[in-house]
Amino acid sequence: MKELLYLEIPTPDTAKVLTWLQGEFDAGIGQKIVTFDGFRLRMADSTTKNSDISEKLPNELSAFVWSVQRTTYLKIFRWGDKPFPQEANILKQLTKSIRDRFPHNYPEPPTINLSQQSIFEALADDYPLTVKYFQKMPNGEYDLKRAYWWEQRWREGVRNPQQPRQVIFSHQQPSTAQNSNPNFDLIYIGGALGVIHAAVMARLGYKVLLVERLPFGRMNREWNISRDEIQSLINLGLLTPNEVELIIAREYKDGFNKFFDANNPPHLKAPILHTPTVLNIALESDKWLKMCGEKLKAAGGEIWGETEFIRADIDNSQALITVKDLINDTEKQVSCRLLIDAMGTASPIAWQLNRDRAFDSVCPTVGAVISGFEPGVWDSTYGDVLYSHGDISRGRQLIWELFPAANDELTIYLFHYHQVNAENPGSLLEMYEDFFTILPEYRRCEMDKLEWKKPTFGYIPGHFSTNARDRTIAFDRLIAIGDAASLQSPLVFTGFGSLVRNLERLTKLLDVALKHDLLNFKHLNTIRAFQSNVAVTWMFSKGMMVPTGKFLPPQRINSMLNNFFGLLADSSPEVAENFIKDRFDWLTFNSLAIKAARKNPILLLWIWELAGAKDLFKWIGNYVNFTSHAIVSALLGFWLGGFLKQNQTWLESRYPGLWLRLLVINYAINTGKPPSKQGNSGAIAKTTIHKPEVI
Repeated sequence: MKELLYLEIPTPDTAKVLTWLQGEFDAGIGQKIVTFDGFRLRMADSTTKNSDISEKLPNELSAFVWSVQRTTYLKIFRWGDKPFPQEANILKQLTKSIRDRFPHNYPEPPTINLSQQSIFEALADDYPLTVKYFQKMPNGEYDLKRAYWWEQRWREGVRNPQQPRQVIFSHQQPSTAQNSNPNFDLIYIGGALGVIHAAVMARLGYKVLLVERLPFGRMNREWNISRDEIQSLINLGLLTPNEVELIIAREYKDGFNKFFDANNPPHLKAPILHTPTVLNIALESDKWLKMCGEKLKAAGGEIWGETEFIRADIDNSQALITVKDLINDTEKQVSCRLLIDAMGTASPIAWQLNRDRAFDSVCPTVGAVISGFEPGVWDSTYGDVLYSHGDISRGRQLIWELFPAANDELTIYLFHYHQVNAENPGSLLEMYEDFFTILPEYRRCEMDKLEWKKPTFGYIPGHFSTNARDRTIAFDRLIAIGDAASLQSPLVFTGFGSLVRNLERLTKLLDVALKHDLLNFKHLNTIRAFQSNVAVTWMFSKGMMVPTGKFLPPQRINSMLNNFFGLLADSSPEVAENFIKDRFDWLTFNSLAIKAARKNPILLLWIWELAGAKDLFKWIGNYVNFTSHAIVSALLGFWLGGFLKQNQTWLESRYPGLWLRLLVINYAINTGKPPSKQGNSGAIAKTTIHKPEVI
């Protein structure tokens, strides 16, 4: 028996595919025999015999369909050893007919009017399971409205990239509406990642205001990190070791990375990759945000919850911010020396600054915090860092994450890597319908017996940077952080992980800029968490995206992932951990890349097919930059940190702009190296802390 064809048919309606296959498809040859899940095609009274096999095999083809991941799949096998008459033509005809009859479909969320019906009533017909399980969650109605709003906002931004809503206005002369002395040093728009950064800056002595559209402290995502990364919060004085323990909900024993390989060739199957210290700490996000908020207020800062950002008018002395109090439906203005955009993927500031290059990719992500699992079925002391249980599904490679949370709770995510495309922007609501349908496929459970604590969802952006300057993350007196700045890596870290790992870098550089009033675009645009090693790995996320409208062999992406993760599984635990945590050097990357190419020589061709010539040549630019960075790091890494530490006093006072630039270079050299190879950038940073007088 030999497999001849394997197709993914992008529809959840397997019954319709089966009806068409059995009733309408005509191979034009042989006798068609209908079976339970497909058909058999045979030539009358014709058999083939292998001399090594005593039984006679019928000379026929067997076609069948099945459903998994809310998608339909089809395979055709030949029973005998010799080709079936007109075999190639039959396979070609069937493939073309299926593609014509069941093309890709990208459903649009319905237009709704919540003044006439609830969000549950409005979405029940299109997303029945999503409505059912959101109704079981505390604040489910509010959260489903939020998910719907976020999707609509994202779609609008993707489809109108050339005409983003203008929210930043530049003026030559100071506004007469405000006093020349700003009300605050820093105003943060966005209270999730924003409050972490804001609390650090407030403790440095700056007067800080945090503006949050939602009630402060509510999160649509949970956060996971590792102990060595959360150490940066202790180093900066934001948390004590005891406080860290208070916000840790759970620490798992081991994390697994495994991709479905039932349809992969033997050399592209891979063992489980164990990463026990990657994302193994689950934080209680609500408690963590509340703690940061309290520290911010204790340092003299303010928080304005349920307040929406409207616009910013920037002149050479301040940024004048217009906001709307959503409770009282009134607008007001407040000024600052520097505005920080922490609004995430939906940030109108990020869209305005970058227009059609706001984001190159996105991970639509949905999930929930759940308890009530049957004892003995799930071991909640273990997590899934990256896991797939099927092949390409409706043009997406779905990937799971599972992390232990507080008590007996688990946080589960479902996401996929996705091109930013106007025809197919990516849907949270479609993903949620997938999530509630296929969760029992991924992990055995009875859905109605589970306790649904809260939803977790969002759009996680990605930007494929060739160098540290090709994305605009700043304006005069304005800078973006977190997801608004596309601080993420291709594998497992989102805006939160990237922000925490780079928190010292961002806060200390910003402290220098504020201290010396280096608040124009030229200086602020250098304060970013760019890593050349992260930039060179964006091909991993590119290799996990199915281009819109394109059909690939269903197992293709799992094959590529198993190709590489199998090498990591065969490497030392340190190499695997450093790679996934974006702490690898030029030699490690090249060693793994060469091994991957030897293991699967057609890998480059697969990447070409997925990425296309334009992005492949762009990646070559990334690699050249990565190599250049490695050379510069080798030349400067041994002496630059010591030089800066010894010459800080006169260099910073006489040439503050040069001092900031040299600190940027020193952080760039040391960030992203394995711990054993990192220099002493932190020692310099500690000496730059400045506590200005409160304005």
